[in-house]
Amino acid sequence: MTQLPAILARLDADLDASLSRLSSWLEIPSISTDSAYAAESRRAAEWLAKDLESLGFTAGLRETPGHPIVLAHRPKPGAPHVLFYGHYDVQPVDPLELWETKPFEPVVKEIEPGRKVIVARGACDDKGQVMTFVEALRATLAETGDLPIGVTVMVEGEEESGSVNLPAFVRDNAAELKADFALVCDTGMWDRQTPAITASLRGLVYQEVTITCADRDLHSGLFGGAAANPVHVLAKIVAALHDEDGRITLPGFYDGVEEPTNQQKVDWADLNLTEDEFLGQIGLKHSIGEKGRMLIEQIQSRPTCDVNGLWGGYTGEGTKTVIAGKASAKVSFRLVGKQDPAKIAAAFQAFVRERLPADVTAEFVAHGASPAIAVPVESLALRQAQNALTEEWGRKAVTIGSGGSIPVVGDFKRLLGIDTLLVGFGLDDDRVHSPNEKYDLSSFHKGQRSWARILQALAAKGA
Repeated sequence: MTQLPAILARLDADLDASLSRLSSWLEIPSISTDSAYAAESRRAAEWLAKDLESLGFTAGLRETPGHPIVLAHRPKPGAPHVLFYGHYDVQPVDPLELWETKPFEPVVKEIEPGRKVIVARGACDDKGQVMTFVEALRATLAETGDLPIGVTVMVEGEEESGSVNLPAFVRDNAAELKADFALVCDTGMWDRQTPAITASLRGLVYQEVTITCADRDLHSGLFGGAAANPVHVLAKIVAALHDEDGRITLPGFYDGVEEPTNQQKVDWADLNLTEDEFLGQIGLKHSIGEKGRMLIEQIQSRPTCDVNGLWGGYTGEGTKTVIAGKASAKVSFRLVGKQDPAKIAAAFQAFVRERLPADVTAEFVAHGASPAIAVPVESLALRQAQNALTEEWGRKAVTIGSGGSIPVVGDFKRLLGIDTLLVGFGLDDDRVHSPNEKYDLSSFHKGQRSWARILQALAAKGA
């Protein structure tokens, strides 16, 4: 990596030019959810394809039933090969009146002494993040004439509208997308000074249950005390899903749940995530998660069960003395490790049926099921990327888990058989999807430098 200092110096010297390039891309209103912007979305795709072509990539647009996908290749035989994913589409700008500047006229401003940001729709999500990677490619090629590893860039235009055409594209082009692992720059830092790699994503089981008792709503004065009340039945079942220690009571629920390593526990403890810090921002003070678990474990590495909706009977204004014939709930489970979504769904349905009184029935609707995904802790690529980030930021890069799902990562694992490193430089206050979206210039600049380091690190064959 003797050429790395020169690459980093070029990125430092070229920051203003890289901001200008980013601004040119941000000026294109590539709103994927609004058909009125279809031509602009294509123009945004063409802009990126042309930029990648100028760097020596074989680049072009691949058509889908929706917006095109930018696909670019620069192979390097004998070296590791990565698949980089991002998206060029952006969210709508509504409500426009809350923007302090025009959403597609990027502005650099100083929001506090020494802290500059670029403000525009897409500044963070995801054009700014994509360009941190592209600028690292540009500087590396300018200084060395080549990349240390093979790179395929795939940037879609429908992430903000559900990526409806991406799984089919990945499946149909699996041979062309073959790589050793994937890189995604659409996530965030732990804080402004601490870089993070999202190395695990919780899976999901989502079930809807409807409890039926009588064949119609009943007068509570006539039938109350004798007729089964589905709201009561469902409430008892929901209450029984957790014990007093916060553990989930489905038989076999924790099969496949893996304990974090001692090193992971040490790293997480060093982050010192407190209840005041995490829950205070939403007006709460106390965690209700599993007893004996750190807060960060509760939200990242432990499975959960939440009732997302519960309804039945009369809920309008005033009173109505009625016993409902039906009551329903939507229940979701976040999975970790090797938990089996099919077994969890079956266990939930059995749990409900075992608690039904006579004359009461239950019907279920499945709303999705997907396993958890995690990069193995012993992964060489994970270690290399973590070390590179630590060198750039001067603070140990942390590996974290996400409580939510990122579908493309599942697609890469399921259809291509590869793990994904999610390395992003967004911050909690970037106002993603909101008016006045911004991207810190420190994130943009040091993000470029981080990717330059990661590219060099991933070329190494050994530990």
